[in-house]
Amino acid sequence: MFKTGTVPEFEPTGCAMTTTPPDQQTILILGPTAGGKTSLALGLARLLEPRGECIGADSMQVYRGMDIGTAKPDAAELGDIPHHLIDVVEPTDAFTVDHWLKSAAHCEQDIISRGRVPIFVGGTNLYLQSLLGGFLEGPEPDPVLRAEFDALDTPALRTRLESVDPASCQRIHPNDRRRTIRALEVHALTGNPISMMQGQWEAAPRRTDVRIIGLQWDPEDINPRINARVKLMFESGFVEEVRALRDADRLGPQAAEALGYKQINEHLAGLRSLQDTIEEVKIRTRRFAKQQRTWLRRFQHVFGGFWFKPAGLGTEDSVNKALTNINSGPASPA
Repeated sequence: MFKTGTVPEFEPTGCAMTTTPPDQQTILILGPTAGGKTSLALGLARLLEPRGECIGADSMQVYRGMDIGTAKPDAAELGDIPHHLIDVVEPTDAFTVDHWLKSAAHCEQDIISRGRVPIFVGGTNLYLQSLLGGFLEGPEPDPVLRAEFDALDTPALRTRLESVDPASCQRIHPNDRRRTIRALEVHALTGNPISMMQGQWEAAPRRTDVRIIGLQWDPEDINPRINARVKLMFESGFVEEVRALRDADRLGPQAAEALGYKQINEHLAGLRSLQDTIEEVKIRTRRFAKQQRTWLRRFQHVFGGFWFKPAGLGTEDSVNKALTNINSGPASPA
């Protein structure tokens, strides 16, 4: 699988870029968390002619040692299908969308050059949108400005953001300090709201050479799957995984904010009982899936693609449904 050098001196390595790509569309599979994206991608990869290889689009599966809580596919699940861009950096490292885009581009071209089909799969929305629509390159972080903003409490940050960029204030969750500070930083450095810059980005040209396959889940169908997945994670050693990372001082600022890892860290610090932590992770994961479904509806409106409801279908039926669409001919641009 694709490995990278250390961050921040990041240079994608290990993926050769050689021959002319064959007439074969890259595939993108998306859907909410616990929606069956990985099993669909692996099933397709095995049945496609030529065969496919998966490229992860998950901002936390890139971290080594963060396996259970990120639902990272294990060796038995992967079998003989390569899955790139998992386990590429340490959890102490920062890993940005720019890092991912550069790595993903190298992997995609390498897979194509070997006559295989690239299959992007994952739930990090910014990665997926950047893949198809380009990446908004804002100004470099300013440590002095960040320290100034970080000294303010969250309500004060929100008040300031409301005054300079009300559109971003509406879109960013009230408790999301990191994105709130970034929006304030961009405005301070450029004089323009980040929401205006994002609007220009969203109007930019799109990739039309990617076949999109989307999984649509209703809340009453996906929520029980989320609850069951979280329960299985804790039964499989999720707490022990976080404890080991914590004891080894391997959780950097970005990795420590991952869903589930943050809540278990709080439990290990004595802030919450184990049972309350399990319920908290279920609640936050269901909330995250709701945000994903909202984003996916907008994504479908902009980018189109083939979407279907997998509820009630087994993996084999879902794979066959997607395969039928793929075999029907090249996807039309949105």
